Amino acid sequence: MYEALVAPFVEFEFMRRALVGVGALALGAAPVGVFLMLRRMSLVGDAMAHAILPGAAIGFLVSGLSLFAMTSGGLIAGFVVALLAGLVARATELKEDASLAVFFLISLALGVTIVSMKGTNVDLLHFLFGNVLALDDAMLAFMAVNTSVSLLALSVIYRPLVIECVDPNFLRSVSRLGAPVHMAFMALVVINLVSGFHALGTLLGVGIMMIPAAVARFWTRDITAMIAIAVLTGIVSGVAGLVVSFHVSVPSGPAVILAAAVLYLMSIVFGRVGGLWRQLFPGRHLEA
Repeated sequence: MYEALVAPFVEFEFMRRALVGVGALALGAAPVGVFLMLRRMSLVGDAMAHAILPGAAIGFLVSGLSLFAMTSGGLIAGFVVALLAGLVARATELKEDASLAVFFLISLALGVTIVSMKGTNVDLLHFLFGNVLALDDAMLAFMAVNTSVSLLALSVIYRPLVIECVDPNFLRSVSRLGAPVHMAFMALVVINLVSGFHALGTLLGVGIMMIPAAVARFWTRDITAMIAIAVLTGIVSGVAGLVVSFHVSVPSGPAVILAAAVLYLMSIVFGRVGGLWRQLFPGRHLEA
């Protein structure tokens, strides 16, 4: 058991770095994913994950694999796409989800084209799927800062964010915090997706955000407990995926997401809230 689960992290520094990186992603992104799911904005996370690609690609075109250039480009591109999608939705009859879908496709095509202009197929694979085993000190520090900012900001906007998930009309009637909270929350989505991009790539970075949140939904209705379960699921998925990738020699990023997918499938069957087993064999209800 020690050789299979613990030894890889004790003996190899790149495995320890990957573990820290995945843990930081789980702590920062999973709570954001819970609120995206509760607000029925799950696909928005996927669209925004692709939206950061052109900005990161432009940073790569200018400065190569520079952390500052790629991160700055990704953040700018994410915020620009979020604002443009909102403006199109408000100025036209096109709904915001459709607007985001269009920008997501444009961003993906533009980003791949920009990377292909200067980089190789290896660079393109790095952009699309990341390389969690190649995280360095600067990247880990950046991810730690993002996670800290995300958790601090969530603690500040937590109450109005929960109210907006439950009853947005009530929040609008008693406060003007709705719009600022929404913009702050979208900023947190972009920040965490940029962290996920560096570790898992633009195609898989959103997975560590949304799959743990979906897992948690099958086990509880309490939002605080949901966040805790989502974070735990992200960490367990990270450990399991890294161990499997080490022993079986498969790509680490997809292994982490597939580990989360296994937990998701188990939750569909055995989850206490809406799981198939609970629906087929409901517990006996107390009778008055």
